[in-house]
This record gives sequence, structure tokens and C-alpha cells, in this order.
Amino acid sequence: MIQSEAGAETWTVAGRTFNSRLIVGTGKYKDYAQNAAAAEASGAEIVTVAVRRVNISDPSQPMLMDFVRPDRFTYLPNTAGCFTGEDAVRTLRLAREAGGWDLVKLEVLSDPKTLYPDMEETLRSLKLLVKDGFQVMVYCSDDPVYARKLEEAGAVAIMPLAAPIGSGLGVQNPVTLRIIIENAKVPVLVDAGVGTASDAAVAMELGCDAVLMNTAIAEAKDPIRMARAMKHAVIAGREAYLAGRMQRKLYADPSSPLGGLI
Repeated sequence: MIQSEAGAETWTVAGRTFNSRLIVGTGKYKDYAQNAAAAEASGAEIVTVAVRRVNISDPSQPMLMDFVRPDRFTYLPNTAGCFTGEDAVRTLRLAREAGGWDLVKLEVLSDPKTLYPDMEETLRSLKLLVKDGFQVMVYCSDDPVYARKLEEAGAVAIMPLAAPIGSGLGVQNPVTLRIIIENAKVPVLVDAGVGTASDAAVAMELGCDAVLMNTAIAEAKDPIRMARAMKHAVIAGREAYLAGRMQRKLYADPSSPLGGLI
């Protein structure tokens, strides 16, 4: 376990160390100002940026970087909206040209209705990106076999979904997530499907290194307050995981000893 100077536990991906285990997105907010306020409230140090949807290069229009500042947050460009490996690779090459980013998030989607990852295309484009010098964190299905293949192909982090993107259903398959976590030698992050603070805590209690979310905060009635709730949920879930939960039992076990009753 690595400790920072302040005593807080840290985690590392691709040689970069972070204190916060919460990563937040930059979509669906009413404006960039609300987005920035939520990011600050969350305590996150990494923000995902959908290169195809967020303005990061046209100074004549409001720019994300004027609000969510790159000197405050680590930008993680992603390929949201890409349905082929060629689109994903092209998008991330453009991101590197625009901002010099080489730590990126890859997602290649199968269809607009489920936004489930196309794992064959994901693996193929991962290999192209790794060969091109990118450090790639990969959104994927909760399939332990494909998780292993992604790691073997050079992924710096495995990011299985908890449930479909934007669904808010929470962790649907804790068993497969746990198998992925136990066998991975790179960080494992739940990406997609978190709806509220208890979902984030469950993901962290399973042993995830971090949690990534967007809709759960951006579409809350009070995004700033939800961002704070998610911050504390991730911390609580991680602490509970490290503490080790009590054993589950079929019958009651009294908190006070029964012997020596008056």
C-alpha cells in the first residue's frame, strides 16, 4: 500500500499516481461552469473528455479547458461515440495532436441502443494504439476472458462496466467483477452503470482500484451535492474493502456474550 505525505492511500496507473479514486466525466451538464463545480466537489483528479463531443480546440466557442482546467485535472481523452476501431484510433490521434495526451480511454461501442462494447473491435484497436505509443485504459464488458486478453495486449487499466452506460442500475455482476479484479495485474476500474453513492461503494468494496462515472452526477437533481456524495462513497467503499467485512452467517450472533447473565 502506498501512502501520500498526508497519509492518504494512493493508486497508480501507467506510472502516474493519484489520491482520488473517483474519475468523473465532462458530459451532460447544463454548462461548463456546473461541470467544473461538480468536478471540484467530487475531489476527482482525472476527468474524461469525449473528444468528438467536447470543444477543446475552437477558441471562438466556450472551451472546456477554460472551466475544467488542465493544470488542475488530468485529462483522459476518450472515444465515446466510436463504433469502429478506425474511428477510435483516429479520434485519439487527433486528441494527441490537440493536447499532447497519450494516457487515453478506449471504448468501441457495438450499437446505439445498449452502448455495450464491441470487444473484438476493442481488442483490435487497443493493439493499434499500443503500437502507436498510447497508454490505454480500456472500457470493456465484464468478461474475465477478454479482460485477460486486453491486459496481455498492453492495456494499462481494465474498465469493466457495472451496467450499461447511463443506466444507473449499479453493479449487476459482482462475481465476474471479482474474478477480473483477482486476476488482473493492472488497475481495475468500474466504468459505467453507477447510479448513486451506494453503487460506488459496492464497486469499491469488491476491490476496484477506482470508479468512473458521469451520468450519475450530471443528471442528479443536485449534481454538486451528488458529486460530494460520490466522493465519500468511494472513500468509504475502499476503507471497507481494506478493513475486511465480517463473515456472513445464517443465524444470529449476539454482540454481547450470553455467559454470566444476571
